[in-house]
Amino acid sequence: MPTHVEVKSALDLGEPSKELLCWAEENIREDPNTRCQILDDFREMIYSRGECTPVRIDDSFLLRFLRSRKFVLESAYKLFLNYHDDLRDENSAYIHGVGFELLEKIGDNDLIIVPPYRDQTGKRILLYKLGNWIPESVTIDEILAATQLILELAILEERAQILGGICIIDCENITMQHALHMTPSVARKVVQVAVTSHPMRLEAMHIVNNSWAFEMFFNFFKPLLRGKMMERLYFHGTDMESLHKHVDPKNLPQKYGGCQPFYDYRDWIRGFRKDKTIIEELKSLGYKV
Repeated sequence: MPTHVEVKSALDLGEPSKELLCWAEENIREDPNTRCQILDDFREMIYSRGECTPVRIDDSFLLRFLRSRKFVLESAYKLFLNYHDDLRDENSAYIHGVGFELLEKIGDNDLIIVPPYRDQTGKRILLYKLGNWIPESVTIDEILAATQLILELAILEERAQILGGICIIDCENITMQHALHMTPSVARKVVQVAVTSHPMRLEAMHIVNNSWAFEMFFNFFKPLLRGKMMERLYFHGTDMESLHKHVDPKNLPQKYGGCQPFYDYRDWIRGFRKDKTIIEELKSLGYKV
């Protein structure tokens, strides 16, 4: 795993390193000798059961689901169904007509940030600044649609498929007005997008600057989060040294006691728009890019 901090506003679309593939074999049961056979078995399972109309069935797409569920075939199949039922069918508005313009709007409002560097283990970091949310300017559905698009971009990296990612939720300046926009149906959609229905595996969620207003938010989610996900939640309050026990300060913004300055999110989007591979991948899923 990397020991230095590489800063680059671009996806790594190359092949995984030998070191990473060895890690995958040991930690997510990805055996290069059986990978092709498992992919064929997975594809046959999807066809034979006929419980969804898959948007894609190629190896690179199916591999995302197998890696997310550590090559447990039934678990990967359930995730594949959830992806199609919960995200593509039930919440199709989060895909059709959605493109980079939405990411620009979210970036302009400083709501969601993906730093151009990873944590000390090589995982991508997804940072939410919920206190910056102005509901009159950005709807919850726009935040969720942007999240889903960001996850689709992130999962293009094989490194992310193997290692997963982490999320930091900054609750500074969350108020009662924010909490009033949360409902059980909205909480369910959040869990679908971020936890149960997308192959981007969330390895940890760190809550910082949480207050009583956040507790009102969180009460909607508690019934929806299963044991394993609850174990991956860490509440740090304003204690950044607590956060540093999990994420090295070298891999954090200065606001959270880290060493990294602010980076312009537009660098990401400029790169996306120029990358034909990324454009074709998103178009294959129905995005407007």
